[in-house]
Amino acid sequence: MTLTELRYIIAVAQEKHFGRAAEACFVSQPTLSVSIKKLEDELSTRIFERKSNQIALTAVGERLVKQAQLIVEESNKMRLIADQGRDPLLGPLRLGVIFTIGPYLLPKIVRVIFDAVPNMPLVLTEDFTTAILEKLRNGSLDVGIIAEPFDMHGLNCVALYDEDFVVAIPRDHKFSLRRYISSEDLVNETMLLLGVGHCFRDQVLDVCPEAARYSVNAQGIQRTFEGSSLETIRYMVSSGLGITLLPRMALEALAKDETIKLLKFKNTPPSRRVVLVWRKSFTRYEAVKKIKELIMTVDLADCKKIIG
Repeated sequence: MTLTELRYIIAVAQEKHFGRAAEACFVSQPTLSVSIKKLEDELSTRIFERKSNQIALTAVGERLVKQAQLIVEESNKMRLIADQGRDPLLGPLRLGVIFTIGPYLLPKIVRVIFDAVPNMPLVLTEDFTTAILEKLRNGSLDVGIIAEPFDMHGLNCVALYDEDFVVAIPRDHKFSLRRYISSEDLVNETMLLLGVGHCFRDQVLDVCPEAARYSVNAQGIQRTFEGSSLETIRYMVSSGLGITLLPRMALEALAKDETIKLLKFKNTPPSRRVVLVWRKSFTRYEAVKKIKELIMTVDLADCKKIIG
């Protein structure tokens, strides 16, 4: 049994004609027919029912062709792995990004990466931090873009940028005449949070720990609301339901929104560090380096890039 013979039976199954299958495989029809007969003899079963002008798969033949397709696909993957060993920038790169980074960073970098390394298409996934870490460790993803802190077990990371948080309030809020605010000012405010599972929720609660007390009991419904995305929360702020914290890069989408006012923090603002993370066994380190290099070339909306 050879890969060539498997390709022949796949071609006949697709073309339903020995002559056309031989042409598709660039061999003579007798060569193809002899090879398939040899495979049938080896397996002691008929793969095809041969009628005068028709070729049909037998019941077992259908299963054998499906298995042949899997084997050929896996053999092609082996070639790709070997090619990537010679050129790490060749072949798809599976990139996972957390929900509170993806909508703001991906539009800036996807085209840049495609233009710079067209032979390394990105396969993008948005997910929670915990899911991205799990997929990195089990090999479902190659690289992730997430925010610290997280469990580094089995992983490597390199810092990309530090991103400050700002406070978003309704335009008619009592703080609307201010330019700056402190975390103490937020204690008695209705704080809009992302749902459980978002790491940005935890980062907001670090700044406003009072909100945690209200978010876990029914009496706190007047003090804390939850949204499924930052965009949902932005509209909740616009509607006057409360205030929230937003990452700096999300502000570009608010440039023309006259219903929301943004306040900076006094003194040192709270922030998050965004990093590129990959499993230690990942062999395409040059691809990781290239992604960081290209991210450093785009406008990151006043975030502090971490060079090196």
